[in-house]
Amino acid sequence: MIDLHTHSAVSDGSLSPAELIHEAAEKQLHTIALTDHDTIDGIPEAREAAAALDRPIRLIPGVELEIEWPRGEFHLLGLGLTSPSPSLTGLLAEFSQIRQNRNLAMLNKMNRLFGTKAVYDDILTIAGEKRMSVGRPHFASYLIRHHKVKTLELAFKRYLGVGQPLYVRKPGVDFQRAVAAIHESGGIAVIAHPATLYVAIGKIPAVLQGLKDKGLDGVEAWHPNATVHACKRYEAIAVNLGLCVTAGSDYHGARRKDRKLGCTAGGLKIDDRFLPGVLNHG
Repeated sequence: MIDLHTHSAVSDGSLSPAELIHEAAEKQLHTIALTDHDTIDGIPEAREAAAALDRPIRLIPGVELEIEWPRGEFHLLGLGLTSPSPSLTGLLAEFSQIRQNRNLAMLNKMNRLFGTKAVYDDILTIAGEKRMSVGRPHFASYLIRHHKVKTLELAFKRYLGVGQPLYVRKPGVDFQRAVAAIHESGGIAVIAHPATLYVAIGKIPAVLQGLKDKGLDGVEAWHPNATVHACKRYEAIAVNLGLCVTAGSDYHGARRKDRKLGCTAGGLKIDDRFLPGVLNHG
């Protein structure tokens, strides 16, 4: 089994990069991509942990970036980052500032809504020193600790999800700029969970063709949020367009208990048929 889309505690997962690697080893995965949101800071720890195993796991260094898009959400995976380029590190620094501005706006909304006097350090304390990409899950944990909600799911449903009182939209970056940064770092650019684009599947081929013309390399056709039927259609479209196909669990550990490492849509195990496209593309 393999997994080409996972998150650690360096962004919004619950496991440290090393713990994620050990979990993958226990599940008998032989390849895993670490694709934290807006950061590659967990890669060195994950690489060290993978190399120290009795049966080493292949680590594919990656990242997940938010792209500016008129509707829905456009997330772009950079897979196989061999050497982070100045363009990528500069982009990630911008994301860090964007994320902090968003967090401060959510903090202000939360204090107004509940009459609390929380400061940003309170959220940072929840995130912990190793969590570099502070975000909505950490605000959810704050709400749970202060008895505003009982579960992470309720925190998002009532307060932090799109359209809810504490939600603040996070700006994305230009697609071609992100693709260039990924390519200059030795990686490939793969659109994550394409259903979140909010584009009718009948229009997806034209959209993907346009993105391919601007540098897109692949499509994460298989994702646990989609049905098996939809994933097969996304895969067929990607293959027809000459794009590589990937599959992932979008694993977040205990923060998303419905997602299982090494498994994707329909609970299917992710086999290594998706690997050549990532390792050999282009």
